[in-house]
Amino acid sequence: MQATVSAASELLEKYDVAGPRYTSYPTIVYWDDDPTVEGWTRSVADSLDESERLGSGAAIYVHIPFCRSLCTYCGCNTRITRHTEVAKPYVQTILKEWSLYRERLNRERPIPITEIHLGGGTPTFLPSEELAELIEGILKDARQTTDAEFSVEADPRTTTREQLLTLARLGFRRLSLGIQDFDTRVQDIVNRIQTEEQVRTVTEDARAAGFTSINYDLVYGLPLQTLHSIEQTIEAVRRLRPDRIAFYSYAHVPWIKPGQRRFTELDLPSGEEKRALYELGRMLLEKAGYREIGMDHFALCTDSLWTASTEGTLHRNFMGYITRQVSPLIGLGVSSISDSWDMFAQNEKKLEDYVARIERDEIPIFRGHKLTKEDRVLRRHILNLMTRFETNWDEAVLYVPYLETVNDRLAEMRSDHLVKLGERSCEITAEGRPFLRNICMAFDARLVRKVPTTQIFSRTI
Repeated sequence: MQATVSAASELLEKYDVAGPRYTSYPTIVYWDDDPTVEGWTRSVADSLDESERLGSGAAIYVHIPFCRSLCTYCGCNTRITRHTEVAKPYVQTILKEWSLYRERLNRERPIPITEIHLGGGTPTFLPSEELAELIEGILKDARQTTDAEFSVEADPRTTTREQLLTLARLGFRRLSLGIQDFDTRVQDIVNRIQTEEQVRTVTEDARAAGFTSINYDLVYGLPLQTLHSIEQTIEAVRRLRPDRIAFYSYAHVPWIKPGQRRFTELDLPSGEEKRALYELGRMLLEKAGYREIGMDHFALCTDSLWTASTEGTLHRNFMGYITRQVSPLIGLGVSSISDSWDMFAQNEKKLEDYVARIERDEIPIFRGHKLTKEDRVLRRHILNLMTRFETNWDEAVLYVPYLETVNDRLAEMRSDHLVKLGERSCEITAEGRPFLRNICMAFDARLVRKVPTTQIFSRTI
């Protein structure tokens, strides 16, 4: 037993290298072919046509940047304010952006909507009236598909029963609550103090309102976090019994997010300590009945995300893991990212610039990427690995010359029993799942060409 633990620890140390989360491929740092607005809207139109042909519709992501206070661990695009009067003009700006899309798409039929996701920031910063105005405005000249799914992120400290009832009336059935950690010392240093009772109240109110899937976001590697705090947090989760868990790694980037300077590297768990936090959390979640799905996600067997993983429909995009592929994904609001499958586009990241572009009747994208044929093929393989733990390139449409190099890049991981390789296939073993990022990096041609050494996959190869 001791030898097994030691071997696992050595592998974790060996492959402890920074890697992308692969919510897109290419990752944003390698976007190098900005689309024009005309090219972008044409790509969205083509994607909508294909989606309708398949009996589906578009996904809408709306970014609400406002928060009442700064959580110092946060890496999201936020605007800190307690002035709720900013909500209404922002909602009206988003609805104008949506009208610009409808005008430029110039479709005879209403746009079919299959998913809406409100993210942030804190979407429940918006009062109930503005939440209703936003969603009803989006759906006014659109067609909601019969299998539509609406989801929202929320802060359990500020979300009210009235907001949950409003969202449920509007068709929302999935709720994601930012928890991070239940340890009061950790909560204090990251400036996000919330009690188990507050979380319980929002969870129970949401279920009573009609929400059928509730997710908790947890973070490991936070300042002052210990094995005991992880154990304490998972025990609270076990009592509250959400349907899904996202168990993310904290990213310390104070040069990008100055709020993280409230603490220093000395307050953070070391690399080995951080790995131990994840392994303990993962073990406790599995013991509590949660099953691992893809990377950093867990679900009960009664949840639709688990069903999607077993039936092979699981998908991953900028919103994380979802139960099916929906395209196009149209991002509305400041900094939102859109995806037509052939192109990516991101809105202006500064609120004032975003609003100014909308006021000039412009689709407010400021950067993006038009995928090459190689990009599209490698994106499919990385997505397969992220959602199914296997991929193959037996068919011509799944092959590009770069794939000839993958087996050599994964040779060390095969020796460590992390992958099983065929002549044109890759399967991730149960032992290899914690190293999913490392394995996907071997398929990342843009990363390899930028850093042309196998050192990017591990510390010792």
